[in-house]
Amino acid sequence: MPEKKKRDLKAILEDLPTKPGIYFFKNMENDVIYIGKARSLKDRVKSYFGTTSDPKVHNILAETDDIDYIFTDSEKEATFLENNFIQQYQPKFNIRLKDDKAFPYLKVTCQDRYPGIFLTRRVEPDGARYFGPFSPVHQARKTIHLINKSFGIRGCREAIPGKRKRPCLEYDLKLCAAPCVQFISESEYRSRVEDTLLFLEGKTDKLLRSLEHKMKEEAADEEFERAAQLRDLIQAIEQLKTKPTLISTKQEDKDIFGYSTAQNQVHLTVFRMRQGKVIETKVISRKKKKNVSDRSILSSELLKYYKRNPDFPDKIILPFQISREKNISTLISQARGKKVEIIIPVRGENKKLLELAQKNTEDWSRKESEVPSLSELKNLLGLKSMPQRIEGFDISNTGGDESVGSMVVFDEGKPNKSEYRKYKIRTVSGPDDVASLHEVIRRRYASLLTEGKEFMPDLVFVDGGKGQLNAALKALKELGVEDVAVASLAKKEEVIFIPSQKDGLRPKRTSSALQLLQNIRDEAHRFAITYHRRRRTKKSFTSHLDSVQGIGPKRKTALLEKYKSIEEIRNAPLEELAEIVGAKTAQNLLASLKDSKKTK
Repeated sequence: MPEKKKRDLKAILEDLPTKPGIYFFKNMENDVIYIGKARSLKDRVKSYFGTTSDPKVHNILAETDDIDYIFTDSEKEATFLENNFIQQYQPKFNIRLKDDKAFPYLKVTCQDRYPGIFLTRRVEPDGARYFGPFSPVHQARKTIHLINKSFGIRGCREAIPGKRKRPCLEYDLKLCAAPCVQFISESEYRSRVEDTLLFLEGKTDKLLRSLEHKMKEEAADEEFERAAQLRDLIQAIEQLKTKPTLISTKQEDKDIFGYSTAQNQVHLTVFRMRQGKVIETKVISRKKKKNVSDRSILSSELLKYYKRNPDFPDKIILPFQISREKNISTLISQARGKKVEIIIPVRGENKKLLELAQKNTEDWSRKESEVPSLSELKNLLGLKSMPQRIEGFDISNTGGDESVGSMVVFDEGKPNKSEYRKYKIRTVSGPDDVASLHEVIRRRYASLLTEGKEFMPDLVFVDGGKGQLNAALKALKELGVEDVAVASLAKKEEVIFIPSQKDGLRPKRTSSALQLLQNIRDEAHRFAITYHRRRRTKKSFTSHLDSVQGIGPKRKTALLEKYKSIEEIRNAPLEELAEIVGAKTAQNLLASLKDSKKTK
């Protein structure tokens, strides 16, 4: 007997955002087996499900049971976050980035009398200023070159003062102001260092005003080469001013909490930053107690969280004030043996971190808010497992003419339109919805069995009453498929029929389970009636062509390929029609269409 599919990965794709971020492929044990980054999470993850001969992709998908993600503010941010998480989780299918090699930073040795700028992969508490990280590494080198050229900041470790009597080649290439031989005063050099720091800090408004003023001065003094350098620097500022949110050069330890509520559920997302890097996220979901404030809930959850996770940070970033804040801070600090600061930021880097945590929490809350309808439906119908995949059926006809059937698919409570199917009724004459439904369901699951597909839906759902329910059960029984749940929904009184309940189930109109079934029924009806109308229109179209003298099978086929409706032919130029059916027949066709319009 075919097994039921636990999770449809393609259904998860429809819920992915088009935002940048990192994604996680997880196996059935919820272990992370692969991590990647993306400019658009939906587009990137979808690409794994296309046609490919890459064995690595096939192996990843074979073990994947779930796909999770964290979205970021930019693709660059995602690049750094990907590196952090791969080093933390060491996923089996990731080859790159598993070592502890860090992204490059720029180091300005502000502790020196004549600071220099260098590339480094280590951030140390040595009094220097660090900026970054950068990716790829050539961007860091390009930035150093730009600063050398634009500000004359040295890139060597030459002793100052030293024994050198003349400047090195860097001065001749105009990449250094040569402080080693006093070609620039200490105060002027320090001024250039301050401009460099403004540039690297992204304080562009003040820096731009300063650079534009200097550029005009250089141009007025006919120092056009120096003015051009300043112009290039101004143009480069916009590309380099974006700073990553999820990495700090201050080597901080922080926990950032996002908080959201939906449908009596509380959701928290925790970003764990260690040594200046967000290395892990945790998601916590709780049932929200009635008459308890968000401030009290968050206070309680903080204590529970640190009781289970005693890896205390220096700072805890929260979205709002909590109840008993001083007491909570004291309790956590005592448990750590060192002060832990609780911060509710209003601006700055902490605020940006919190906003990103909040966005991810709200997205998780949105996804989870739709799950209760499936849980309620499981309990209502007495199902053995959650109905993750529901296939819904409907029939549409007009007096038995052009009867069609439709099948829609809802994965995890959401429509999966790529899985929809439509059927032209073959064996039933006249307006017999019950017999037509029997045919469609039999054809649907017979084809799955014939093709050797192993997975069946968790619930087969049909529009109608007991007659439609019995037709579905009979079709499945004829195929030997007897352990798939079946239900129907009668329209007038919204009664749900299942085999074990002869009188049907009558849930409240506000029931989320009923509303889900109504959505599936309405979608199946929409899909069926759209197909039915299309077939009726096409039949009317072809019937009219049959009545026009001079149009045989070949000309009829040519017209159907060119035009989609009678109205399109009626509005077509005579010369265009003549090229397809000849001048005389084109005139006959247009005259016939005009007569039919007058008759209507």
